[in-house]
Amino acid sequence: MKRLFLFALCAVPCAGFATVDDCMTRTTVPTERLNLPQVIDLGLCRNPQTTASYLAYESARFSKNAQYANYLPSVSASANASLPYRNEEWGDWSYGASLSASYLLFDFGKRLSDLNQSAASWRATGFDYDESVQNYVYSIIGAYYELLNADADVKSAEALRTVAQTAKDTAQKKYRAGSVAKADVLKAETTLASRDLDLERAKNNREIAKGTLLTKLSFPADQNIEIADMPSEFGTPQETKSLDDLFAQAQKTRPDLLRATANKDAAWHRRNSSFLKNLPSISASGSLAWNDNPSETFNAGNDKVSGSIGIRASMPLFAGFANMYGVREAQAAYDRAIEQERAAQDNASLDIFAAYQNYKTAQTVLKQTETLLASATESERVTAGMYKVGRATMLDWQTAQSELVDAQKQNNAAKYDLFTKRAAVALAVGEIKAGIEEGKQNAED
Repeated sequence: MKRLFLFALCAVPCAGFATVDDCMTRTTVPTERLNLPQVIDLGLCRNPQTTASYLAYESARFSKNAQYANYLPSVSASANASLPYRNEEWGDWSYGASLSASYLLFDFGKRLSDLNQSAASWRATGFDYDESVQNYVYSIIGAYYELLNADADVKSAEALRTVAQTAKDTAQKKYRAGSVAKADVLKAETTLASRDLDLERAKNNREIAKGTLLTKLSFPADQNIEIADMPSEFGTPQETKSLDDLFAQAQKTRPDLLRATANKDAAWHRRNSSFLKNLPSISASGSLAWNDNPSETFNAGNDKVSGSIGIRASMPLFAGFANMYGVREAQAAYDRAIEQERAAQDNASLDIFAAYQNYKTAQTVLKQTETLLASATESERVTAGMYKVGRATMLDWQTAQSELVDAQKQNNAAKYDLFTKRAAVALAVGEIKAGIEEGKQNAED
């Protein structure tokens, strides 16, 4: 059975830094070095998309709570005052007040279906919010690792420029000693100029990566941010799961699957409600009224206080076939929700499988690039020594340096790509934020 190693997304402490209280209002990035959980917390506090998604969730919750009103009596009060005018004369004031109440006794479960529909819609909106948060967290993780990768490329470019400078100095000494031709010096100068260009490009890419991360945190892109590197060792797996286990876990935690199920449940209750709307409903009602009319007013002799109680049954008989088509529409919507749930299952299976395979491939690629980097480093070192004693040409040394440049870049990219691919597996399963919280807890313990 193939196995997948799921690591905690980060293994660095996450002290509650002092920006939590003012994260939404601050205009500058915290000056301290931030690790990944701190960056994610800062982003979630400031991100307008996740905030809007949460407000939609709250709106759905209040809409669901409003459905409970159908289980309570409906009470209304009114008051009136009138001054009659007839035959060009004003009469005396008349006063009145009334209080009425009604209560739905029985409707064959329609109000329960309405409540269940709203509750399912509320859950679906909650899964929308969860998915929005997880996608945003994944984008932060990608930007974070991209900045680390860009910074590593700058450090590699600086080290390789030092190698090129050494090659130039060595060629000049040998040229002054008459052991090599001027062409070696020119080749070394060309290589050094190329390394200077690579260094500037690497610095530019780092600035772009930094601006991307700052923008995702809703800060101006021209500010500065210090982030902590990830451990060079990946450590012991926190959790080992098979591919089948991942599929089973996704059924419980992946937001789009849970949302599809909630939408199907909402459609089922909506269909039931549409059918139950055609059945009778029984309500109890009561009223109490008070009137104070002048003696000369018509009906002035009536009692000042009156009231009534009663039971009312109602049933729609004909509404232009609207109810019939409403039931059919609700049934079609329910069938559509079933198919959407199936499609979500298929998409989730493909996402998990692809993320799993990409992660396994990234592990292999990292090992290969480490071997390639070790070989290229040793080759450059040996070639440099051979050139100094006259057993290799400057072209050989330049070739070894070029191979070292490529190996260093590939190793940097492979290292941080593995972190991103690992986060992609957690995203596909729906556990990306849970993984971060687990990483915090493990670090604190």
